[in-house]
Amino acid sequence: MATVLIVDDEFGIAELLESVLSDEGHTVFTAANGRHGLQRMAEAVPHLIVLDFMMPVMDGPAMLRALQAEAATREIPVVMMSSMPEEAVRARCDGYAVFLRKPFRLKEARAAVAAALDGAGHPG
Repeated sequence: MATVLIVDDEFGIAELLESVLSDEGHTVFTAANGRHGLQRMAEAVPHLIVLDFMMPVMDGPAMLRALQAEAATREIPVVMMSSMPEEAVRARCDGYAVFLRKPFRLKEARAAVAAALDGAGHPG
């Protein structure tokens, strides 16, 4: 199973995803914004990042750019989450593996995580 970092300022969403993914056997840790997410990555480098698009302090696009700028993190697949349509998200950033539209069903979240991990060649 994978190590997953969930970065979302909406505590309820982060907690729900953490619970669902932990139940599936993944090791999950969370962060409240992009800056906190980058700090948490010093503790453990994840196999996958589930990243919210709009957050205070450092938003999803800024964290994604920071990840892409470093050789050690640029290959980590990212599931980008947003309530905005994907076209609007893609206009501000690209390089994420899978898009997950909020609000989502748990089945959709599980499928997005599985697709991103499969695309990274990580055994699921």
